[in-house]
Amino acid sequence: MKSALIQIDNLTKTYQGFKALDDFSVQIPQASIYGLLGPNGAGKTTLIRILNQIIYADNGTVLFNGHPLNAEDVSQIGYLPEERGLYRNMKIGEQLVYLATLKGMSVEQAKAQLNFWFEKFQIQSWIDKKVSGLSKGMAQKVQFISTVLHRPKLLILDEPFSGFDPVNAEVIKNEIIELKNNGTTVILSTHRMESVQELCDRICLIHQSKKILEGEVHDLQQQAKDRVYHIRLQINENRPALEEFISSCEAIFDVNFTGENKVDLKLNYADKDADAILKDLLSTSSLLHLEDQIPSVQELFVRNIKKHGN
Repeated sequence: MKSALIQIDNLTKTYQGFKALDDFSVQIPQASIYGLLGPNGAGKTTLIRILNQIIYADNGTVLFNGHPLNAEDVSQIGYLPEERGLYRNMKIGEQLVYLATLKGMSVEQAKAQLNFWFEKFQIQSWIDKKVSGLSKGMAQKVQFISTVLHRPKLLILDEPFSGFDPVNAEVIKNEIIELKNNGTTVILSTHRMESVQELCDRICLIHQSKKILEGEVHDLQQQAKDRVYHIRLQINENRPALEEFISSCEAIFDVNFTGENKVDLKLNYADKDADAILKDLLSTSSLLHLEDQIPSVQELFVRNIKKHGN
């Protein structure tokens, strides 16, 4: 794993006797996209607020780039909240420059970055418009620019694709990937598991204030796979004998013979005789398709929430 930009150890936060975070520890690698997942009320928002210094933990430590997180570090963090917050009646260009100066940029630096992003998104004509005159998707794009304008080391995105049509959602996805490739660390909090599957290097699943799953997406999928092959065969000869053989094997299940002399089945390759069974299947049939059954991030999410109680 890459060195950590964020290291969180034994973080606890309690509100009037309710634990929002309970002994929570993770490391978030530099220049990675880290998925922060969990049902509503799991503790994600509390963690994000602590990272932004909006609230403080009761116990535990947060290190930012090797030192204890402090108020000055907020200038190196970009935060896109789920509930957007632009000034509706202020000119877009003026307010984005103003917000960037609050993060420590000079006016000249902010204007240069503003021109860079507006040219990149081909929205130069929006600079003197007001947010009140934009569609929801257009306003979302401006909000995204406001979050990255000051070139943060850490970018926290809460439901960043909300309000975007598929084309603009793809544009934002590509920008997130480019930011990561250029060294930005991204925390992505979303309920859109397909975006997590596509973008995230690592994920952390929080449930009822505790971490219940964490690691690289590929590793977690490999660890959780069902050790089952999906197989499609073209039957070349002696279908009755093949049917009898399949029915006698406990390692074979979900069998579906079709009128095209094909059969779809699942083979549990954890079975000690799986190699011999596959060899016997291929003695009378041609292999059309074989695929390992690997759980998606969506399946990992649902399985682990059910495992730890809804």
